[in-house]
Amino acid sequence: MNTLNLLCFLLLLVLPLRLASKQYSDGFEDGVFKVQETNDEDSNGSKKATSNVDAFGAKGDGVSDDTKAFVNAWKKACSKQGSSIFLVPKGKRYLVSATKFKGPCAGMLTIQIEGTIVAPDDIETWDPDFPRMWLGYYNLSNVSFEGKGVIDGSGSKWWAASCKRNKSNPCRGAPTALTIDSSSSVNVKDLTIRNAQQMHFIIGRSDSVRVSGVTISAPGDSPNTDGIHVTGSTNVVLQDCKIGTGDDCISIVSESSNIKMKNIYCGPGHGISIGSLGKDNSTGMVEKVVLDNAFIRDTTNGLRIKTWQGGSGYVRSMRYQNVRMENVSNPIIIDQFYCDSPSKCEDQASAVEVSEIFYKNITGTSATRITMKFACSDAMPCSNIILSNINMQSEDDDEETYCNNASSFICGRVHPSADCLLSSALQEREGVVEDSFSQHIIHTEL
Repeated sequence: MNTLNLLCFLLLLVLPLRLASKQYSDGFEDGVFKVQETNDEDSNGSKKATSNVDAFGAKGDGVSDDTKAFVNAWKKACSKQGSSIFLVPKGKRYLVSATKFKGPCAGMLTIQIEGTIVAPDDIETWDPDFPRMWLGYYNLSNVSFEGKGVIDGSGSKWWAASCKRNKSNPCRGAPTALTIDSSSSVNVKDLTIRNAQQMHFIIGRSDSVRVSGVTISAPGDSPNTDGIHVTGSTNVVLQDCKIGTGDDCISIVSESSNIKMKNIYCGPGHGISIGSLGKDNSTGMVEKVVLDNAFIRDTTNGLRIKTWQGGSGYVRSMRYQNVRMENVSNPIIIDQFYCDSPSKCEDQASAVEVSEIFYKNITGTSATRITMKFACSDAMPCSNIILSNINMQSEDDDEETYCNNASSFICGRVHPSADCLLSSALQEREGVVEDSFSQHIIHTEL
């Protein structure tokens, strides 16, 4: 067995991620996220104290402003020692203005949303103190969000005012429907978030967050309505989620690491993205990301890494596996020339480094002739890309791979052919690539 075949064999068994076992397991135990399970009783068998927003004067008619009732119920629940519940009852629609719900809380808190929370739809009267936020939760620990309720951003007027809908409109930001920031050990389960003003759900500057069974929806033409946006966060699990929006289903940006995604449905939207990173010559760093078992349908991209020219930092140690796509444009794409700007982006020498990207068992149909695109910079070529068992078909059977300044290993069947990557990989196999992989081979099963 030659050196290249041996490396392929090893890579199919394990993933070369830059981490030690202890690092990756922090916040996880045997693949199960550590978070306090919730029920109606505390550890002593006593009923949890419940702060029902109705008891604090909420009307729940979808017209009356229930913000004050929510704030007062939050103060009561958050100050309660032991275990408590902040309850939004089912069968009602609660109109709530932009609000920050701040911790830390005194005990173990469950935010139980069974009804619908709806945002005001008037842009002109939106609170100017919260231009980018609707419902924000800050400085929380050991908190669970759960229930069969709905968070509805009433976003249609915001979308109509976007410069992406109408170029005569000014380009300005809009609120995010749900933000969890500066928090740890948070569980979000079974909620529905829909029609956000802009992004649906941001996990920011947080550690050990698990999101499961969440549904996120907005029309495919709603601008900038990312589903789940992870920024500056570590040890995040996204599992069993169904996401369809007008932008990225999931976007992961700077200073995020140890992100696990499993059983994800994406579409419509812009796919599952790392980035964008490096805008305005900034530094972006994302590493140790796993996507296992996903179905992506009717999206403008599939698995995308996007970085701006002029940036610095790195994207490394990514694993995408067991992904099925249907009618997806740009199914596999690394783009170091990303430019989401009304004016032309200037050519720049520096770039965010992209390396150690592993694609395994990726199949389906492409809406574009180029099914795999590796557009990498002269100054910072993409390196150590691994393709294993790839089969992407286009409607006209004319699918192909585009390569620019990228090198890889190819293991098993890869269609369309990626020989444009293979030649440079062969030149490196005895040197840097082999040394790098031998140092970082480790099991990382979900």
